[in-house]
Amino acid sequence: MLKQNLQIKLGQKMAPQQIQLMKLIQLHTLEFEEELERELEENPALEKVTEDNAEEDYNSDDLYDDEGTESIETDFDVDEYLFDDEPSYKTASSNYSSDDEEFDNQSLLTEGQSLYEYLIEQIRMIQMSEDDLKIAEYIIGNLDNDGYLRRDVKSIVNDLAFSVGVYTTQEQVEEILLNYVQKLDPPGVAARDLQECLLLQIEKKVSSDKAVTLAYHILKDQFEALSNKHYQKILNKYDIEEEDLKDALDVISKLSPKVGGNFDTQTITINQEIIPDFQISVKNNKVTAALNSKNAPSLRVSEEYRDILTTYSHDKNSAEHKQAALFIKQKLDAAKWYIDAINQRQNTLLQTINAIIKLQHEYFITGDDKSIKPMILKDIADITGFDISTISRVVKSKYADTPNGIVYLKDLFSDSLVNDEGEEVSTKEIKTHLQDIIDKENKRKPYTDDALVGMLKEKGFNIARRTIAKYREQLNIPVARLRKEL
Repeated sequence: MLKQNLQIKLGQKMAPQQIQLMKLIQLHTLEFEEELERELEENPALEKVTEDNAEEDYNSDDLYDDEGTESIETDFDVDEYLFDDEPSYKTASSNYSSDDEEFDNQSLLTEGQSLYEYLIEQIRMIQMSEDDLKIAEYIIGNLDNDGYLRRDVKSIVNDLAFSVGVYTTQEQVEEILLNYVQKLDPPGVAARDLQECLLLQIEKKVSSDKAVTLAYHILKDQFEALSNKHYQKILNKYDIEEEDLKDALDVISKLSPKVGGNFDTQTITINQEIIPDFQISVKNNKVTAALNSKNAPSLRVSEEYRDILTTYSHDKNSAEHKQAALFIKQKLDAAKWYIDAINQRQNTLLQTINAIIKLQHEYFITGDDKSIKPMILKDIADITGFDISTISRVVKSKYADTPNGIVYLKDLFSDSLVNDEGEEVSTKEIKTHLQDIIDKENKRKPYTDDALVGMLKEKGFNIARRTIAKYREQLNIPVARLRKEL
């Protein structure tokens, strides 16, 4: 039985403009530049202020009155076709600094050949049957970005039958893998694990050289002992001196664990240098911040489109002109909103970086990681009045060019711990001390985590062993046994 019910629900939704603003805030400089160019292409009512048009006697605010409504005299109401509930906006923005400073760190775009393309070129130069070539190409297509074959042969046999229509056996696939694909350049490609990758490389080097020969046997027969740095076991196994083992380890250290690392991914990718979003300057112990000029474009609403709207809106009898006026007004509204969104983005970025400078003033002056103060997103949100999610979007993928080098903003945020003197210190500072201790340790007898606990306690940091282990892992520092060297 059908029934009608009346329900009242309270909900909150972000307007499309708010969503777009959040996306703009999150973009770093290069992405923002691409987004701006896309918007300029899609909206002809939006244009950049250039030297050619900067001196034109034009005030785009004339398009709207003080209350944000159309000030153009029209014989019909354009808003009848498009409801405009947006507030008043500035429709011109000139945000370049007086010296129009450009950053030295510009993007570098390069294109290179992918590992897949490089291997396909080689395999097609080898004389083999059509089916064998398809199998070899399929194997190459299954290599990961590091050059490894992570799939087992049985799965490849099944895929060849279902996807390529080639019916084969595990033995044939194995033969093509070993005799053809693994013989391609670079040495070590199509290996199924690290040991096989290193062996494939060193087989190309095997000669009368004693160190190379020893390195080959260690990789082939003592790989587990090598991985766990059980050097004494290797010394006893081959009855050699430490100097001989050092020479062999030096040979092994020059082998690449990721032979695909020097190539682009299987689709050509773009490599780019970091473009800082902020410029931090220090003068007389005063720290100031400025936006990269690419983040501060000069935009305005097109005068030509304003004039066209005036012309079309006077013709109330032409349906075509009404449709044209509707289209133009939509573009003008979008342009003035976009300019305002850019201004809000710039304001948000500047307020956030100034708040960071306020809390990390000492760090920006000294450049010493030990000067970084405990700081979380909420601290910046409290200063700026923005939401924590907004601060998170601002610092995401953003960089600052400082006198001491380029800094990733997210690295400046850290939790705090209380030292023996009752002062709050940043976990970043503790990690820096931990890194310094490990860098200076005797690699023949590296410090255990228990020893590190005692050494940090001497510096005033009372930290548990499990916390040391966590910080060590975050710094990508292996355990003491794996840090051991001869």
